[in-house]
Amino acid sequence: MTEHTNPEGKERIGVYVCHCGTNIAGMVDVEDVATWAARELADRGVVIARDYKFMCSSLGQELIEQDIKEEGLTRVVVAACSPHLHEATFRKACANAGLNPYLCELVSIREQVSWVHTDKVAATEKSKAVLSGGVERVIHHEPLEPLHVPIHPATLVVGGGIAGIQAAIEVADAGYPVYLVEREPSIGGHMSQFDKTFPTLDCSACILTPKMVTAGTHPHIKLFSYSEVTNVDGYVGNFTVTIRKKARHVNEELCTGCGICQEKCPKKVIDDVYEAGLGYRKAVYTPFPQAVPKFPVIDVPNCIYFQKGTCKACEKFCPTNAIDFQQEDEYVTVQVGNIILATGFDLFDPRVVSQYGYGRLANVFTSLEFERLTNAAGPTNGEIVLRDGVTKPTSVGILHCVGSRDRNYNNYCSVICCMQSLKFAHLVHERTGATVYNFYIDMRTAYKEYDEFYQRVLEEGTLFVRGKVAEVTDAARLPQEEGKLIIQVEDTLASVQRRIPVDMVVLSAAMVPRHDAHEVAQLFGISCSSNGWFIEKHPKLDPVATMTEGIFIAGCVQGPKDIPSSVAQGAAASARVLGRIQQGEIALEPVRATVDESKCSGCRICNNLCPYNAILFHEDRMVTEINPALCQGCGTCVAACPAGAISGTCFSNEQIFAQIEGLMRVNFQHEKLAEMA
Repeated sequence: MTEHTNPEGKERIGVYVCHCGTNIAGMVDVEDVATWAARELADRGVVIARDYKFMCSSLGQELIEQDIKEEGLTRVVVAACSPHLHEATFRKACANAGLNPYLCELVSIREQVSWVHTDKVAATEKSKAVLSGGVERVIHHEPLEPLHVPIHPATLVVGGGIAGIQAAIEVADAGYPVYLVEREPSIGGHMSQFDKTFPTLDCSACILTPKMVTAGTHPHIKLFSYSEVTNVDGYVGNFTVTIRKKARHVNEELCTGCGICQEKCPKKVIDDVYEAGLGYRKAVYTPFPQAVPKFPVIDVPNCIYFQKGTCKACEKFCPTNAIDFQQEDEYVTVQVGNIILATGFDLFDPRVVSQYGYGRLANVFTSLEFERLTNAAGPTNGEIVLRDGVTKPTSVGILHCVGSRDRNYNNYCSVICCMQSLKFAHLVHERTGATVYNFYIDMRTAYKEYDEFYQRVLEEGTLFVRGKVAEVTDAARLPQEEGKLIIQVEDTLASVQRRIPVDMVVLSAAMVPRHDAHEVAQLFGISCSSNGWFIEKHPKLDPVATMTEGIFIAGCVQGPKDIPSSVAQGAAASARVLGRIQQGEIALEPVRATVDESKCSGCRICNNLCPYNAILFHEDRMVTEINPALCQGCGTCVAACPAGAISGTCFSNEQIFAQIEGLMRVNFQHEKLAEMA
């Protein structure tokens, strides 16, 4: 510890430099930085400078609290890790000692110095410069108070897959109202299309349907199926959401779900959604027998009445007169305090990987098509057959990682492909006795009982070939290849090229973000990653929150995951929401932008730039106003304003310029020493 008496009239600043074990001290001479700060920054108000092995520990925080009380510190600068990790920690320490928490500045000498340098001398000098910038900046800090916003007890859940259902039930079970919005006619999502779930092989419908029924009948859940969110206004605790209820052309109050309308409808169409193109449905339909709600939907583009003005068979035979051809879309506005997004994923289109022949070779199937083949309620009643609908395969090739772990398409792992492919192999053995080949890059069976399932499939006789398949073709070279699909692959374990003829090929396609993910993100004021998944607040410490307060994410909107992980994340998001509701209000960071109306020219340049829709324009006064509850302090408007009428709290021009001057201070000192030499 080094102490100095600061000149009269200046702020009394305490400087604390963390070793972070060897994370910082391994590349930075921490003691030298602390000694330098006490000596060289005394004229800037530094009265005490300490170094400590772990400043974030209880003892490290107690040091700060004690110095604030005993030394009368008016400002604190901590040189440690990223503010994202521990800014709240040191602000709390300051508050405990009676100092306004926003008079604390945290500068990063770990991520921005130690971890990016290999020269200890250079890293130490850079640490001094960064610390000097923090000291100059903190002088201009002002005491702030958090903004307190009341929380509306209702919650909006967007997406009725298993993650959304779980989140809705958790909140509703706590006694709070939930609006559950699903764009399809029924909730259930992709899980409703599966027959078995790995690794336990329990029936997907058997474990999902009770959840669906609970969500559909819960007294605290208002279900909006066949609906979409069209507009979102407001801020955390007070969102105003507009929901478009698409016209079913069926009166839900009169309909009993008897199914007569579907039975009598003469028009059959290919079901590209639920049956993945393998089966048919009527022009008036419910997606599957266990659908929630039970009410059917009229498919307007395929309905004979809407196309030709004739038929009306469904209306004629409906015993309750529930068919309503004149029904129109309805718009409903609701107030909610928090929003959970669980809109799921899309399946990668394997047609893009043309060498695998999907869409060109008849007996190449996607993983979702195969799920429908194996489902007892599917188009073949669970029989695994070729495209002719009759022939059972005697040999099946299952290709892992189609469209994932591939720099040409998606560089990430889709998480479920290995286990899904193992499940397929088991089902083929169980129902056909066919020879099964699994073509994999690496086998990833990381979770509970997953590897045990892999061992089980091995014992069942599945043949595993390690290597990325180069091509699937029907061009035979040998007599035994005639009429077969030939899989060309390099077996990397044996270092040989193989041509393996099979009757059926199943492609384990990647999970990809929904096609409208960017539009949905923009609607709710959040961001997408370069891959298209919604971005969480922190990938490890806060995976269900987003950078927009009050907006949470769950399930595969964040990235590929299996059913247990989706359920867990849905429950986690609901727990975060319930915590907010039970508190009654939330304290928001006061780091916000403000407008000096006397300088505002009404140019409106900033109006369309705000990613959080926090900017309003008053036509009568021709000035811009920023809603502090919506603003996240990103600074976009501050940088864009040509008149300099907008300033950012904690990021004022004075603070930024002072920090730059502090950063340059070390360089100026070196130049002076060089001149003296």
